[in-house]
Amino acid sequence: MFVTLYILISIVLIVSYLGIIKLYITGWQQLPYIELPKHYTPTVSISIIVAARNEAKAIKDCLESLAQQNYPKHLFEILVVDDNSEDITSQIVCSFGKISSNIRLIRLNGFENRQGKKQAIATGIEQSNGNLIVTTDADCIMGSDWLYYIAYMHESEGAKFIAAPVVFHNEYSTFEQFQTLDFMGMMAITGAGIHKQFMHMCNGANLAYTKAVFEEVNGFEGIDHIASGDDMLLMQKVAKKYPNQLRFIKNKAATTYTNPKSTLKGFMQQRIRWASKSSAYTEWQVVAILGLVWIFSVSILLDLILAIWLGWWLVGLAALKLVLKGIADYFLLNMMAHFFGRSALMKAFVPSLFLHWIYIVVIGFLGNVLSSYEWKGRQVK
Repeated sequence: MFVTLYILISIVLIVSYLGIIKLYITGWQQLPYIELPKHYTPTVSISIIVAARNEAKAIKDCLESLAQQNYPKHLFEILVVDDNSEDITSQIVCSFGKISSNIRLIRLNGFENRQGKKQAIATGIEQSNGNLIVTTDADCIMGSDWLYYIAYMHESEGAKFIAAPVVFHNEYSTFEQFQTLDFMGMMAITGAGIHKQFMHMCNGANLAYTKAVFEEVNGFEGIDHIASGDDMLLMQKVAKKYPNQLRFIKNKAATTYTNPKSTLKGFMQQRIRWASKSSAYTEWQVVAILGLVWIFSVSILLDLILAIWLGWWLVGLAALKLVLKGIADYFLLNMMAHFFGRSALMKAFVPSLFLHWIYIVVIGFLGNVLSSYEWKGRQVK
């Protein structure tokens, strides 16, 4: 009886996982590709908010990318909010400010800020002049037409909240290639979920929303006690009020690029921080889908453990699950690698399959049980 029930549950998990991946693939394929009209002239004023803490190594490249935007100079400003950095981040920003008049430095001085990035962004918005708020991270770079695509999506469709692609680059190891593949898969999930309106996910390294809607939903109020979530939790607040006015920009030119984590420690800290906000998700679809993916991944590990007592047939079941997961993941990731012009990354697919399985199990667990973690030299709760 137990064996029969166990096999039935496994079949349900396999079918559910394959169905979820099919939904992502279909949703991404149906997502319209965005192209700029030849004579498009934007009119919306934009404030770019960059929350920075101890980013002396990366902020220069970020500011250069932002300063080189083709967007009309009188229509955008760059506000870098220095969150109590312990390095020379603020000095670098000040040096750029002397060269470019649309770069401003805002300092969060004084006490150790418990809200971290959310407080930095909210402070930047308070002092901003633009009607459209665009957020990115201090370790990101982007193409020169980046702002044009964001402005066009807002002006052409009246979007109040816009997500756009974030992709890793500069990979030098299989571990880093795995992260890039994983992140490209996340972009498919993000685009498909927004387009089909079955889940709202995004990344704060490439977001835009109107200043008016940020104020209308009372900004980060109600989610300000959570260290992470300046992106998804805010998005879910906006989605409740304006479910039909969220968009994803499907175009490589709208992408921001950042580097993968080179060490396991850095990777774990990053992903635990992201997973820590899951308990605050307000959309049951997000919780259900992420929960199913985690349970499916855990079931593979459980198969291998139970094989010690119930027989080696469970090893075969675990292998079947991994093979089917691999086939589904391959179609999804190959589609995204082709879209971003990074098909060569698929050579790392097999090791990435195993790394992804382990990562889902471990991070899904730790992100929901750890009460605190370290991020950029600060202990976060």
